[in-house]
Amino acid sequence: MTFPALSRVRETLPRTTTPLVRRLAVASLASQIAIVVTGGAVRLTASGLGCPEWPRCTPDSIVTTPEMGFHGVIEFGNRLLTFVLVIIALAMIGAVLGLRRERKDLFRLSVGLFLGIPAQAVIGGITVWTGLNPWVVGLHFVVSMVLVALATVLVDRARLTTEEYRARRAPAAPPLLRRLLVTATVLTSVAILLGVVVTGSGPHAGDHGAARNGLDALLVTRLHALPVYLLVVTVALAVVAAYRAGVHRKLRRALVMLALVVVVQGVIGYTQHFLHLPVALVALHMLGASLLMAAAVHALYTGTTTKPLPGTTVHAGVRETVA
Repeated sequence: MTFPALSRVRETLPRTTTPLVRRLAVASLASQIAIVVTGGAVRLTASGLGCPEWPRCTPDSIVTTPEMGFHGVIEFGNRLLTFVLVIIALAMIGAVLGLRRERKDLFRLSVGLFLGIPAQAVIGGITVWTGLNPWVVGLHFVVSMVLVALATVLVDRARLTTEEYRARRAPAAPPLLRRLLVTATVLTSVAILLGVVVTGSGPHAGDHGAARNGLDALLVTRLHALPVYLLVVTVALAVVAAYRAGVHRKLRRALVMLALVVVVQGVIGYTQHFLHLPVALVALHMLGASLLMAAAVHALYTGTTTKPLPGTTVHAGVRETVA
């Protein structure tokens, strides 16, 4: 049985990566970062239990009520942003549905981002049910970083045409630089994970009565600083190696971007520590963590992918080094 209306819809779906596909990929990344920031606002304003129930806001209401006050508005607003992510994710899947065979990478990444949204919603519910257990709150943030990484790769892949996707070339980075890029990404991940532990030991619990993880805040802060030091050195070496090797400008630009984010994030981290964690700087540090993950993954992808980089011309099936 055929459905003419469904066939007409399929015929209107893009058969290549259109500007719409690329814009939706960017929207996917931006929305994943945005919900990290709004989630941070929930925690930093002590609104984590502004809606004390899940999936309802209260036992009797899906939405926030006047009795919930400011905290209820903040928490419910963060929940509403989830629906924005769902709309963007569904639009992204729809935009690449017509080329799911030619561009399996885009389709799988889009589906992965979509599936991450209900997973995050469930973790958020467990967070409320456990009274903001710091380890569950931390898991919530870690999953967000994974989704930011996936969305970053989606943005990079969406810039390729189908012909470019089928082509192959040597990676833009020489072997030593590739190892440095992998190391930088691993160190970024470790620093973020330890940052989550630091957060669980600190004062911003999301609610004045929420438990902390019981670890020594100064000790875990020092442990968190160690991979940051190593990351600074690794990225500096990577930038020097990139310029000495004369790599493609796209990779040089990605590394400079990563270096800038590392420096700014490090300055914010040190400043917030010595100023005893003011809310504004903690919020910027959370935004910085998202940007750092995106920058590290983008640099890694740019240096190690065997797909053509934007601005190069590579015929399908031909391997060549781009300098």
